[in-house]
Amino acid sequence: MSIDVLLTGGVVHTLDAATPHADSIALTGDRIAWTGRYEDAPEAVRNATRVIPLKGRTVVPGFVDAHNHVRLGSDAACAQLAGASSMEEIGARLEAWRADNPDATWVEAEGYSYTGLADGAHPTAAQLDALVPDLPAVVFSYDVHTLWLNSAALTALGVDGAELPFGTAELDADGRPTGFVADFAVKGLSRAGLAGLAARGLPWADTGRQYGRLAASLDHAIACGITTVVEPQNSPDDLALFLRARTEQRLRSRLVLAMFHGPGTTEEDRREFSELARTYADDRLRVGPLKLYIDDVVEPHTAALHAPYANEPGHLGATYVPAEEFAELVTTLDADGFQLFVHATGDRGITTVLDAVARAQAVNGPRDARHQVVHVECLRTEDVGRFAELGVVACMQPRHASPEIAGPGHAWADAIGEQRWHQAWPLRSLAETGAVLALSSDWNVAEMEPLVGIQCAVTRAPLDGGEPWMPEEAIDVVTALRGYTVGSAYAVHADDDRGTLTPGKLADLVVLADDPVTCAPESLAKIDVLETWVGGECVYTAPTAP
Repeated sequence: MSIDVLLTGGVVHTLDAATPHADSIALTGDRIAWTGRYEDAPEAVRNATRVIPLKGRTVVPGFVDAHNHVRLGSDAACAQLAGASSMEEIGARLEAWRADNPDATWVEAEGYSYTGLADGAHPTAAQLDALVPDLPAVVFSYDVHTLWLNSAALTALGVDGAELPFGTAELDADGRPTGFVADFAVKGLSRAGLAGLAARGLPWADTGRQYGRLAASLDHAIACGITTVVEPQNSPDDLALFLRARTEQRLRSRLVLAMFHGPGTTEEDRREFSELARTYADDRLRVGPLKLYIDDVVEPHTAALHAPYANEPGHLGATYVPAEEFAELVTTLDADGFQLFVHATGDRGITTVLDAVARAQAVNGPRDARHQVVHVECLRTEDVGRFAELGVVACMQPRHASPEIAGPGHAWADAIGEQRWHQAWPLRSLAETGAVLALSSDWNVAEMEPLVGIQCAVTRAPLDGGEPWMPEEAIDVVTALRGYTVGSAYAVHADDDRGTLTPGKLADLVVLADDPVTCAPESLAKIDVLETWVGGECVYTAPTAP
């Protein structure tokens, strides 16, 4: 056995029960050759071609981000509204952006978090007209599920009725668009939706801007220690962006691409998805799963609930298709061998997905499908155990549950109501029943850094400190770390070659400045990623790394 690289003299968390305690890891080619204590190392390991002293630093498996919109990304060309808590602050940020961009023909902003409104209200064109009266203005919500347009943008984008190629416009009592557009994630991010927005001149939808967002996100991912990115919503048209990134060596993380099975998807589209899955099937770039939606999001009251919204009596939200129709679709796709990622945030939406998977299993028989419910924000207690029973993966984003984002006094908690807060992101309950947790960032809805998500999962407290919200659903740090490695690798059928530091698996690993298992929980997000290794090569070194 010839060893290329030996990293030794640190803490190595293999997450493999066979060798849980190690201080060294040896690599040959693109694979892990050995892990263990240096004092027990065979002679071949001690005689490695390169020996790298860890100097007490910590090695963990490469992070697998199970739900990361690297293609959508964050756009540096947009005004940034994250954290703006009033219309006045939004106006000030837009004014500052315009001062920095005097030649702009559109005003584009992202990160709006449904603030500055009465309970359950939606922003209006009149409100945005007061802030931007002379140019078309489009504001993307922080979750990129809704748009807020001013009057000039309504005209420029041809919004004259409810049904649009890129969303569903809210209408007032007289049938006029209010300026609020829902269903953007389902329609606007679709193949036809993006093409329509580009054709109408929205700069954000330009192919060059799309590639810029992708390239920046990929650079950020590798700096975060993410060695496998699961991009959950794409069309065949988007493959050109990823292939360009690969050619230009911007694609250093491994990539799994899910195709979007949206409204109007045809048999021909499915055949195209299957052909792409056969064509792109290596360990660097793989096409495979399908992304579906059953409901939307809680804050604007478009998620499907079993009982009415606390601040909108009588309103339950809706599923995109009736439960029976959805069950038939899932059964068909399951029979065709597809793995499904289904967006579901409301408790009725989640129940509908679990019912559909149960139907598919009853009709088609069991198989190792590993279908996912993505987000699992508000889950009925009686549905918790069904994830493990059905083999459904819970793909969740711990950062979304932070008190300063979704807790009391914020739109999510106010909409759900205190009587349902115990249903909010039930990480511990799911783990204790044996469900597989695949944890992720949902970038750019939240920060990409896995250690931010791990801290939020462990503390259920504000990132900067403070009182936790629903701490009974916190999980321990090892469970959280496994959720970002073992669980997420399993979730995309990649656990045979990644997720743990096991001999024979791909040599994807991260060198950290501190040990997440022993550091203070409130300091987890402050741990620096010093190096990221993919396939036995160090592809990122932090500028400040010793």
